[in-house]
Amino acid sequence: MEADPADVTRLVQVLAEVKDKIRFCRVCGNVAEAELCRICGDERRDRTAICVVEEPKDVAAIERTREFRGVYHVLGGAISPMDGVGPGDLRVRELLTRLADGTVTEVILATDPNIAGEATATYLTRTLAPLELRVTRLASGLPVGGDLEYADEVTLGRAFEGRRTVHA
Repeated sequence: MEADPADVTRLVQVLAEVKDKIRFCRVCGNVAEAELCRICGDERRDRTAICVVEEPKDVAAIERTREFRGVYHVLGGAISPMDGVGPGDLRVRELLTRLADGTVTEVILATDPNIAGEATATYLTRTLAPLELRVTRLASGLPVGGDLEYADEVTLGRAFEGRRTVHA
């Protein structure tokens, strides 16, 4: 209520412009200004690896790491029976269509490490099994800078499962 009216008007204009210009990529479901997002439009990306995420914000988070050079598939959510979201509400059919031509050799499941994300990853693992692809899941465990005493049992358990050999 105390905001400068000019600032409010500018905010309204920017929001309207975003609503008019931003859409979802016809290939992966990420946010885009054109038919294809910048990742799907980049010919340098590795098309043999697809990273499956829940939301466009997850694409942005992974891109910030600069570790993944493949392409993405945005599901548009996660399986959550309590919220009335089942596999049919997600972009699973579109994923299967993308995998049909045989170009993809690895599907990386990067759903959230919570109940809905785990349910989604489990469903996708079972759905993709007949395709004989390499299906991987992002590792999970202890955060950098964290203290063991504050980690819950599930996080510590996953950290043990995902441990790796160190080399001198």
